[in-house]
Amino acid sequence: MSDIRPQLVLNDPYLEPFEEVIRGRNERADVMRSNLIQGQESLLSFAQGHKHFGLHLDDGQWRFRDWAPNLKSMCLIGDFNEWKRTDEFTCREDGVGCWALDIPKEKISHGQLYRLAVEWEGGEGERLPAWVRRVVQDENDKSYSAQIWSPADDYVWLNECSVDSSEPALIYEAHVGMAQEEPKVGSYVEFRDHILPRIAKAGYNTIQLMAIQEHPYYGSFGYHVSSLFAVSSRFGTPEELKSLVDEAHGLGLRVIMDIVHSHAVKNELEGISCYDGTKHQFFHDGAKGDHQAWDSRCYDYGKPEVLHFLLSNCRFWLEEYRFDGYRFDGVTSMLYNDHGLGKAFGSYSDYFDGNQDEDAIAYLKLANEVIHEFNSKALTVAEEMSGMPGLATHVDEGGLGFDYRLAMGVPDFWIKLIKEKQDQDWSVSQIFFELTNKRKDEKVIGYVESHDQALVGDQTIIFRLIGKEMYESMSKGCESLVVDRGLALHKMIRLFTLSTCGHGYLNFMGNEFGHPEWIDFPREGNNWSHHHARRQWNLRGAENLRYKGLGDFDEAMLKLFREQKLFIGPDCFMLLSDEDKQILSFRRGELIFVFNFHPAESWTDVELFVPPGDYILALDTDQATFEGFDRLDTHQLYKTQPQNSQVFDPHLLRCYLPARTALVFAKTST
Repeated sequence: MSDIRPQLVLNDPYLEPFEEVIRGRNERADVMRSNLIQGQESLLSFAQGHKHFGLHLDDGQWRFRDWAPNLKSMCLIGDFNEWKRTDEFTCREDGVGCWALDIPKEKISHGQLYRLAVEWEGGEGERLPAWVRRVVQDENDKSYSAQIWSPADDYVWLNECSVDSSEPALIYEAHVGMAQEEPKVGSYVEFRDHILPRIAKAGYNTIQLMAIQEHPYYGSFGYHVSSLFAVSSRFGTPEELKSLVDEAHGLGLRVIMDIVHSHAVKNELEGISCYDGTKHQFFHDGAKGDHQAWDSRCYDYGKPEVLHFLLSNCRFWLEEYRFDGYRFDGVTSMLYNDHGLGKAFGSYSDYFDGNQDEDAIAYLKLANEVIHEFNSKALTVAEEMSGMPGLATHVDEGGLGFDYRLAMGVPDFWIKLIKEKQDQDWSVSQIFFELTNKRKDEKVIGYVESHDQALVGDQTIIFRLIGKEMYESMSKGCESLVVDRGLALHKMIRLFTLSTCGHGYLNFMGNEFGHPEWIDFPREGNNWSHHHARRQWNLRGAENLRYKGLGDFDEAMLKLFREQKLFIGPDCFMLLSDEDKQILSFRRGELIFVFNFHPAESWTDVELFVPPGDYILALDTDQATFEGFDRLDTHQLYKTQPQNSQVFDPHLLRCYLPARTALVFAKTST
């Protein structure tokens, strides 16, 4: 083991007792890499299973390859042989668990359906190929089949992603199927034509697409994946997804996708559970292979063949569809043998107590290596709630290599605050602490709410604040103290979160303008309705409704942050914290932020020590255009006055601060 101390430990002295474990994890990943590549140029060269396995048109004939070591026989059945086993479509086995079949080009064609008829000792069944690129569902009996997909013409790409990796990630989390206003399943084409322009105009620079990998149950939100290499056919064809990504790049947006390597659906026909008649081909055997909380299967990250499968999948979506990175789902579940369920993670020892799946940790290091070697500008985000140190630290420094981690505690904090405390009891210093308490050696994506908080059974922030009056009192002519409060806090909470979030920000589609309803996918319990699995975009632009002001504020907020390049300097410097008055102010970059969370009191002559100069009001949550009360003159010039003081910035800025209002001051350019 190397004597060089990991930079992760040098950055954080509290990790010194666990240095041996951290170094051991680096060694484990190194050994795993060496065992995998064996003669390959690099791990990236190794991660190309998708070019070998599956069905491909190659050199004038079709070639099919698969890995299923426990099978006795494998045969392709489909439209081309009347769904019956025939000798000409029976695969040969090579003696080490791989199956192969070469098929003359004229025997099968683009668009035909097929499955695998397989036999193992003591059983038989049908399967969809593990490496399949396209899966479709029969409209009548709802069964799934693989589909031969080889269009006559390759997709011609028109645009490159122009978003530099140094730009902060302003993420718009979106779901293609529920992105349209009509109560139906939306398409890639509709999303491209109708939703992409909205996202670009709103000021976000990154789209996070959910539910792209094929999944049999729509209501799983795409997290019970069945075919890792197949584009969800609910929304359209592979070429239509490519066109969506291409157009997004043309609009100056990068596109990342949710990738689910934390677990897989239990389904056997359309999934890979019991693929070769055993439970342990891709997954752990016994109880460890079943995720009881999610009713799914857990990968065995120690198997070379599984690593080949998953690492190839990491490369595949970047290569074939030109995605710009991933949000890795369920990372906490991967890191711990007990999936991190029911644990508080109150001390550092909780991350090094032997409960960790060290193979999974090594796999995540290698996955980030493959992704960033293929595309150095690629973005990887970890959805992880335990706070594992080093998650978003470079692999060379002892970390797992993610670019960002999601600040999952932030939405939980806001929800707890709204639910449990009266407005007058909100502690501004606690809010500041909770939202700025992050590791210095990691980049963090802050957010108020994601799709998790919008699902049926939970509530969005706007619904927690306003409740049923959203249906009765959102018209501009309607007076409602409940709505006034809700709109004011909705803007303040978002501004506070964005201004303290560190390195990036995320929003789920529609939440920026206070989308009024929860998400509930079609199911038996709601009579298979799409009413709550859509987005009511008409509310965003309706001049007679107050949603428009929230959307306009979100747009103005992001515009200011991008213009001021706020994320270059992630630190916030406290200027004022007054618990009695519920005032808090801090400086970030060249901007001065002032918040008054008091529900009733406005304060005159609030004094802030700031760098000298003339300031203007760059953003005011109370503006009428943002559905506020317009209590300030947005054209006023604020001149600082020198003071005889020993503070760092001995110049005083005075302002009037209305109740439930946040202000942002910027120096004038003259």
